[in-house]
Amino acid sequence: MTTADLSLYDSVPDTSDMRFGIVVSDWNRVITGKLLEGAIDTLMKHGVLADDIEVFHVPGSFELIYGARQVIDQVDIDAVIVLGCVVRGGTPHFDYVCQGVTEGIANLNATQDIPVIFGLLTTDNMEQAYERAGGSLGNKGEEFAISAIKMIDFFCNLEK
Repeated sequence: MTTADLSLYDSVPDTSDMRFGIVVSDWNRVITGKLLEGAIDTLMKHGVLADDIEVFHVPGSFELIYGARQVIDQVDIDAVIVLGCVVRGGTPHFDYVCQGVTEGIANLNATQDIPVIFGLLTTDNMEQAYERAGGSLGNKGEEFAISAIKMIDFFCNLEK
């Protein structure tokens, strides 16, 4: 990791008994696969057991919303991390997908009892996507994983 915000790693909470669901888009798999790898590696580096990470695949980024909701409803987890990558093209499709996913994930965060981490890369080209999936800007999957850990800890501290 070269230019990621290292303050995310200043203090990583204890991950004992934390369970994670990761919903990953298969569209742009070369990118989302790297994000998934970064997220899983980071969770495990901070003590999460492999058995406490469940991965679910959906076809595209728009399906991340439905996938996350089903995981929330049907799987015993403490947070969901959604991973996707939308690259700008020559049509407004990029804008519709990005806006829809953003609003959908925001709605899940506002209405559900567990955090949903927004791990959608929205880039102008594939080069920018590669830079954020293990390239010169690090692997954003790592940051999404740390955010999930910190949000579970945030919720647990509210319950005390």
